[in-house]
Amino acid sequence: MVKVLEKAGCTVSYNTSQTCCGQPAFNAGFWGEAKSVCTKFIKDFSGSDYVVAPSASCIGFVRNYYGKLFENSSVHNEVKDLGKRVFEFSEFMLDILKVEDVGAVLNGKATYHDSCAGLRECKIKEEPRRLLSHVKGLSLSEMNDVETCCGFGGTFAVKFEAISVAMGEQKVEHALATGADYLISTDHSCLMHLQGYIKQKGYNLKTMHLADVLASGW
Repeated sequence: MVKVLEKAGCTVSYNTSQTCCGQPAFNAGFWGEAKSVCTKFIKDFSGSDYVVAPSASCIGFVRNYYGKLFENSSVHNEVKDLGKRVFEFSEFMLDILKVEDVGAVLNGKATYHDSCAGLRECKIKEEPRRLLSHVKGLSLSEMNDVETCCGFGGTFAVKFEAISVAMGEQKVEHALATGADYLISTDHSCLMHLQGYIKQKGYNLKTMHLADVLASGW
């Protein structure tokens, strides 16, 4: 992602001391513990013009839940400001930088998976597809039920393993039906879940993050 942003003209600073955005603890009901992690996140990314992440899940959490977690607190204004500066990678490329073609080359056929966080929390749908449409050598085909969850859902995959695996199976089978060589998404969590099923079955389908696709062929 850093390579792509730099090629698009950005000066990128990577904070090596950064940690989690706090979402896992928050979703599990540990709001006190989550607040401590979120406070560190706010400090880690203070002073930046923009905060760009390769995960819509993290961005969706910061935008939609930090305000509730820090409501009527001393950092309320900082949280409000942060919410305006955080962007998922693909929306930052198109909505802020206005860049669609970075000169990427990847030969093959691909299908795209809409992550729940990207689609429902960040309202991202067309941005990744527009970026992928400019990748030379890549043909993009839509799978059936493309907006259906892949079954990961964080702790959902642990608490409801059988359902999670069945949902992952359905998503992979729909991807395979397109004849795709690559299954692309904007969330590593989805890709990790789907790759686990693909590897277990021995399918010839490669999962790739959008940022890795856009950094291909330079």
